[in-house]
Amino acid sequence: MTRLPAFFVSHGSPMHALDAGGAGPAWEALAASLPRPRSILMVSAHWETRLPMLTGGDQLETIHDFKGFPEELYKIRYDAKGSPELAARAAGLLKEAGVTAAVNGCRGLDHGAWVPLKWMFPARDVPVVQLAIQPDLGAAHHLQLGEALAPLPGEGVLVIGSGHVTHNLRDWMTHRRDAEPADYAVQFSEWLNDCLMRGEREELLAWRERAPAAARAHPSEEHFLPLFVSLGAAGPGAAATRVYSTIEAGVLSMDAYRFDADLSCRTAEPSLAPPDSPVPAAPFRPIRPSRPAASPRPTRPRWRCASSRTGTCLSMIAWASGCPAQDSIPGSRCASC
Repeated sequence: MTRLPAFFVSHGSPMHALDAGGAGPAWEALAASLPRPRSILMVSAHWETRLPMLTGGDQLETIHDFKGFPEELYKIRYDAKGSPELAARAAGLLKEAGVTAAVNGCRGLDHGAWVPLKWMFPARDVPVVQLAIQPDLGAAHHLQLGEALAPLPGEGVLVIGSGHVTHNLRDWMTHRRDAEPADYAVQFSEWLNDCLMRGEREELLAWRERAPAAARAHPSEEHFLPLFVSLGAAGPGAAATRVYSTIEAGVLSMDAYRFDADLSCRTAEPSLAPPDSPVPAAPFRPIRPSRPAASPRPTRPRWRCASSRTGTCLSMIAWASGCPAQDSIPGSRCASC
């Protein structure tokens, strides 16, 4: 089976589900450039946990995790099929790498996941699993997650990181929508692109100290971390291509990247794929339009793992000592229980 690339997209606001501007055609072109994936592993900036969590349901509901938007937006549904098999496979790979992970049977897809998927796979016929991020653990942890999951693209799984290249909502709220790109947004975006083109992973891991205007580009880290999962999943020596580049409202960089494996660095990987031949891919053509001339996180509730002593999973109760799934939600099951 042909090894798939990994993607990173800047998902924009929930309104991009209705009108994504130039990003919509770029996302469509990314999906059209591939053989049909067996399934998708989506890493969104909008699901934060203290340990890696994966959705495990057979059907994933649409989460409208935002307020104050037009009613039309709340009527959009992207109730994708889930893949308990992929969730178990991913949890197993993480466990082999020494990372404790959990599977959540009730979680759906937040807008960081379903907004780009609505454009990329509008038929909702490709099963999806979402992976949570752990902002407190930093870039190296998320690169490690991606590296542990690197066998998946060789098994027909498309890994997509969904966040933002720059994400300062306070600046976004005070800028006109037709504002000229802010210097810091341009500088950070170009620094990132330069590091990715040169394969400077150590430089990227030290982005807080080395990137220009890092604190202003990302007052908090959650929207940058999915990029590291995609980069790690693509494998060592992966080649990066910037497939879309623009800055919205002067401050939100909407850049998107494709990471293709360096086949010379690969070792043989087991495949769980069925023997049928993939659908031929359309030619890949990057889209590069010209660039136009935080509050603290709330305390997270703790839940009992569904496989703990009582098996309780439908009410919020204190985390049971000895179960590592302390940030799961009802229906969760930790991989080590």
